[in-house]
Amino acid sequence: MVDIGAALGIRGPSLYKHVASKQELLAEIMTETMTTLISRQRAAVDAGGPPGVQLRRAVEAHVRYHATHREHALVGNREIESLEEPTRARVVELRSTYEHGLRAIIEQGCAAGVFSTVHPQLVSYALLDMGIGLASWYRADGEYDVDTMAYVYANLAAQMVGAPLA
Repeated sequence: MVDIGAALGIRGPSLYKHVASKQELLAEIMTETMTTLISRQRAAVDAGGPPGVQLRRAVEAHVRYHATHREHALVGNREIESLEEPTRARVVELRSTYEHGLRAIIEQGCAAGVFSTVHPQLVSYALLDMGIGLASWYRADGEYDVDTMAYVYANLAAQMVGAPLA
């Protein structure tokens, strides 16, 4: 709370005028992160197109979020055990919804004969982990910009499912 207050130019304890507790703040960060990710993933799918295009857009959205909201992503992945019930269960459910959304794209591509992986669930886990990991090392002022990262990760996703590169 002291660090957050300092970043906002106020004393840490003053934050309690805006949030009831650290738990409430953590819950808000984690819930917002997951609902935003789900919304962006759904937009990628709802835009239509073949499974390869949907996968590319979903992976690009995942990468872009984790590169541009690094702190939220890191908190969301490191602090899940710190959440109290019933919020923890809700965030776990949201995470499951997000993974299932990605897996559904992969399974549809397999059913259509455009993806060749026999492990859609493992591929979805790997793709999610790749984006999550990016949040720990990516820097906007580093060697690669967000667009390059999104493009490269989408190509890696295509390779992982056995699809042609776009």
